[in-house]
Amino acid sequence: MQMIKNKKKDIALSVRNLTVELNGQKIIENVSFELKRGETMVVLGPNGAGKSTLLKALLNIIPYTGEVEWSIENLSYLPPKELMERKEILPLTVGDFYSLKQIGKKKAYESLKSVGLEPEVYMRRVAHLSTGQFQRLLIAWALVDDPDTLLFDEPTSGIDIGGTETIYSLLHNFWQKSNMTIILVTHDLSVVWEHADNVLCLNKRGICYGTPMEALTTKNLKELYGVGVKYYKHAR
Repeated sequence: MQMIKNKKKDIALSVRNLTVELNGQKIIENVSFELKRGETMVVLGPNGAGKSTLLKALLNIIPYTGEVEWSIENLSYLPPKELMERKEILPLTVGDFYSLKQIGKKKAYESLKSVGLEPEVYMRRVAHLSTGQFQRLLIAWALVDDPDTLLFDEPTSGIDIGGTETIYSLLHNFWQKSNMTIILVTHDLSVVWEHADNVLCLNKRGICYGTPMEALTTKNLKELYGVGVKYYKHAR
């Protein structure tokens, strides 16, 4: 399907009646939402809810029906957890990894420094990096082109990448500096309260969409995850 460029200057993404059907099974059905420029939207839902499928449809990687309208210049996609699980088989140095984007050594060094990695990492094999270092590398690699929009399919849950700083707070720091538009897939409700402007509750269909205060009601969470769900509001 063709992506249509959105004419509303303040809207980064408009999605209407998005439906994805694979092998005769509806994975996502009639999902609609709008995302403004500079906002962070968290996609929340249980396993198998269609969260990763949604990102692939937005990226036009898989076929869909409905409308996806973008108004952006430069989009970057942070790979999902499958890449984290395959890190050990990547036969590349960090320098080789950056060369895939035709980035010179100087800019690569600056990119590594921006996420707290030492220049020496440039010569190391990707497979030899710790989990935290690899997470930082993925963020640096995704942001080296200065994207205005980032799609982030959570590679891990709750792993610290530098003391008390999580992968989400590092992304939030970049958002504050560059005012990026971010779509973030996660299972972590605390991330929603701390970093999201809006949240899309997805379980094959859109359960709710709005600010965390509007969307994360007990009723909506029970419908999203099932009976007996309890939550607390994260204090900012």
